[in-house]
Amino acid sequence: MTEPAFFILTALLDAPRHGYGIVSDVAELSRGRVQLKIGSLYGVLDRLVVDGLVELDREEAWQGRLRRYYRLTERGRHALAAEAERLAANARIASARLRELHPRPITGPAPS
Repeated sequence: MTEPAFFILTALLDAPRHGYGIVSDVAELSRGRVQLKIGSLYGVLDRLVVDGLVELDREEAWQGRLRRYYRLTERGRHALAAEAERLAANARIASARLRELHPRPITGPAPS
């Protein structure tokens, strides 16, 4: 699962959202690491819909334009939980390895 897809699914966990709401939530959740453009958002959303992880919730007219709201499906919830567990397991492995090879805490910014 790509990082943008992971954060889109995470953004949709609590309620359906429209495109701009998803973009804003993804930026906030990722602490600015994932900055989606509307075009790339809809490319990822289309794939998530095809995979059955997200579905169209409703369409509303807003200021003369149509807003599409998307919601997470049960399958999407399971996929997100599995991905979160996979990432956590990978982080535990890397952290344990770092402790073994570098027992002192690593502080400060990472070298460039």
